[in-house]
Order: sequence, then C-alpha cells, then structure tokens
Amino acid sequence: MLTDNFGRKFYYLRLSITDVCNFRCNYCLPDGYQCDHDRDFLSFAEIQRVAKAFGQLGTEKIRITGGEPSLRKDLPDIIAACKQTEHIKKVALTSNGYKLPEHINPWLDAGLDALNISIDSLDPRQFHAITGHDKLPKILKGIDMALASGKTSVKINTVLMREFNGYDIKTYLDWLKDTPVTLRFIELMQTGDNQDFFNKQHVQASRIKQNLLLDGWLPSIRDKSSGPAQEFYHPDYQGKVGLIMPYSKDFCNTCNRLRISALGKLHLCLFTEAGLSLKEYLQQDDVEPLKQQIVAMMSDKKATHFLHDKITGATKNLAMLGG
Repeated sequence: MLTDNFGRKFYYLRLSITDVCNFRCNYCLPDGYQCDHDRDFLSFAEIQRVAKAFGQLGTEKIRITGGEPSLRKDLPDIIAACKQTEHIKKVALTSNGYKLPEHINPWLDAGLDALNISIDSLDPRQFHAITGHDKLPKILKGIDMALASGKTSVKINTVLMREFNGYDIKTYLDWLKDTPVTLRFIELMQTGDNQDFFNKQHVQASRIKQNLLLDGWLPSIRDKSSGPAQEFYHPDYQGKVGLIMPYSKDFCNTCNRLRISALGKLHLCLFTEAGLSLKEYLQQDDVEPLKQQIVAMMSDKKATHFLHDKITGATKNLAMLGG
C-alpha cells in the first residue's frame, strides 16, 4: 500500500491521457488549448504498465482524465485495460461530454463504472458563455442515456463562479429532485493563468453547506477510495450534493489520490512545483523498477497544498492534469 510520511494511504489514481481540450472554459482555457510541449502522450502500453504498477501498490480506483480524454480514439481500449488490471476495482472517467450520446455505449461496454460530466450551468446560454460551445442539450441527453443503462453512476461537476452560476444553486437543487446524479459544487481554484479571474469569481462553498444542513440535507458516509467531496443526501431528493472545498481547514488531511500526467509524470499534488518523470520506467513490461521509483518519490509529498498562500506550483490551468 502506498503511504506518505503523514500516514495517508493512496487508493485512488487520477490518470491523464491527454492535456488537449476542445472546450474554452473561462476559468481554465479561455483562449483555447495552447500546446507548449511535444505531444508525447502516454502510449497504450505505457498506460497498461501504469495501471499494473499502481494496482500492485494498493490502488483500487483509476479515474481517466484529460484535458478531454474522449479526444483519444483508443479511450474504450484504455477503459477496458484499466478495468481488466488486477486489483483495480473501479474505473471512472471525467469528460466534458461533448459527444456523450455517441460515446456512452462503447465506454460502458468497455467496463466503465463511474462517469463525471462537467456542467457549469443548466442554462444553455450561460453554458455556452462559459464553455464556448452550445452543447448542453446534447450532454443532458447523454446523461439520460447513461442513467437509463443502469451500468454506471453519474456525477456532475460544477465549478462555482460568482457571476456565472453562484446565484443559481436553487436551479440545480430543483433538478436533483428527480435526477439520480451526484452534483458536485467545486470551489474555483487559483492556477498560474487565472489569478484575476479567481479574485473576481471565487465563491466559498461553506455557505452552501450551511444552507444544505439547515434544509435537512444529511452527510453521506465516505468510501476509502472516494474523492475529496463532502457528500449530502436528502430523503426528498433522488440526487445528492457534493462539495469540494480546497480552501477549507484540514482539506488535505484525507488526501488519498495521486496523479499521473499525460506526459508520464507523477504529481504528488495538483499544485506541486513540477511532476516527477516516470517515462524511463515505462519502457519495459517489468513494473518492479517502476513500483520502486513510485514508492521512493512518495517521500516528497507535502502535508498540504499551499493554495492559502497563493502558491499554485507549476499548474498553469486545470486541463494540464484533469483537476
């Protein structure tokens, strides 16, 4: 089992397979994707080796991320490879859902267990303003298809922004009355490229938490491989609410996840100064040297991120690592 110097155990790997994204979300890539490196993304064989090594080190859950992971044509094969890896119990995917109706069945057939889709507004015009794409109706259709299949859980990611959706919490809660998804409100995080936007748009989710508790929402029990969200349920709602509050006290105490970038670097935190390259250890099928290197690198993991000090490390935007 992977552990760090603070006794935290790591059951959860976020695996980026590309940093390319076709959306232009105002909080992440307002000018669109700008490539400043060779696109030497992890090959299929390298991804298999990463999954095998982490599985043998105690990882139980792999979340496939981007950029936008569905831009890779071999995504169904990647899902299947992760799912078939020994010790991996759950394979999840985070996507913007831009072609969800066309993609959902191949993903499910490959063994996908959990799907996260980003929807930063349920108003089509506001969604277009945030993402640069008029795709909301199509994405909602794909979510309905995923739910109807009964094969996958569905979560919706919503980045809170004061002027774009921070005032519209009731619309989301009304949607959850009859929609069995977990809607996760994510506090906007400062990155290297968004400081002015962050200062204008950041909303503390603690206020939403207080209102939920006052309205009868109850905390859910966390699984050991769950992400960082605090989740709540209500007997009158089919859906749940999750809150990701990276600026809250002791947020990092329950950290259980590591990240591999699409370039084959281990990131011990979303906001580390730089990733630690594993590329040279991914060129052979014997994963023992790879495992030894991962274990050795764990000694560098810090007790916390340094977002409170406005230190964002090498993370220019969230597309670099899939959040």
